[in-house]
Amino acid sequence: MAEATTTTTTPPKAKTSKPTTGAFEMPKFELPKFEIPNVEMPAAFREFAERGVAQAKDTYEKMKAAAEEATDVLETTYSTASKGASDYGLKVIEAARTNTNAAFDFAGELLAAKTLSEVIELSSAHARKQFEALTKQGKELGALAQKVATDTAEPIKNGMNRAFNKVA
Repeated sequence: MAEATTTTTTPPKAKTSKPTTGAFEMPKFELPKFEIPNVEMPAAFREFAERGVAQAKDTYEKMKAAAEEATDVLETTYSTASKGASDYGLKVIEAARTNTNAAFDFAGELLAAKTLSEVIELSSAHARKQFEALTKQGKELGALAQKVATDTAEPIKNGMNRAFNKVA
């Protein structure tokens, strides 16, 4: 027996003009293209828009310059305040050192005292000296704090006034 083979040829699929979409795909549509007619802008409107843009650029430049100047003022002020705080801290440390030395000196004098009247005399003299020293130290610290506050606040006030006057 001879084997018979049969071959069948299927015609090729014809390409369709419509793209096929799967079951879950959205069909693709093209948006219509509309021609936008050329419209001539009125000269007055164009001038108004150009003035607005020029004014916006000018205002931007002024604001930028003011912001840069304000930044410089704040940097300078920060530096001044930092130096002032450091000076104030050093003054407090100096006052504490002076008061501590006075307390040790007083303790040594009390140990050397031989009578109760001498102890009372040393105590009253020490109290008077310490009161005067603390008063002097308080005045110095107050003056230094006021100087630091003034040195810090004045540049801010003047710089901000200059910056905002430029913008206005």
